[in-house]
Amino acid sequence: MLTLHAAPAVCLTWDAEPLADGGVAVEGDRIAAVGPLAELLERFPGARVRRWPGTLGPALVHEGPLPDAPSPRERVHEVLKRGAAAVLAEHATDPGVRAAAGRVGVAVLERSRPVAIADTARADLAVFAEDGRCIATVLGGRLVHRRA
Repeated sequence: MLTLHAAPAVCLTWDAEPLADGGVAVEGDRIAAVGPLAELLERFPGARVRRWPGTLGPALVHEGPLPDAPSPRERVHEVLKRGAAAVLAEHATDPGVRAAAGRVGVAVLERSRPVAIADTARADLAVFAEDGRCIATVLGGRLVHRRA
């Protein structure tokens, strides 16, 4: 099922000028289209729409040590709660952490990389409130974190 993630502001990269009242169409684990929400609603009339407050953009790369938590699964979840879809290998040396990351779809990278929303790219998205808190994280088109 195709899902439109909509927000008052959508950033293709975090340093780009935001698109007002934009959206990202996600089909499966890929980005199908990005643009003004009105155009996406017209193009994909049967899509499920998730409306988010805040700014929607590409999920981040967590570049530091993983947060402390009681288990590897919870350590990875703490990264998701910060809007990240990837961690650096140097901070994910524990086999349990790597296994937990793999199960949920968090990438383990040898080095950091730029993040961007682009057509046909993997649908890794994050939504942030004005105060910087992560509202939601989407990995490969799946909602994996949502702040209550």
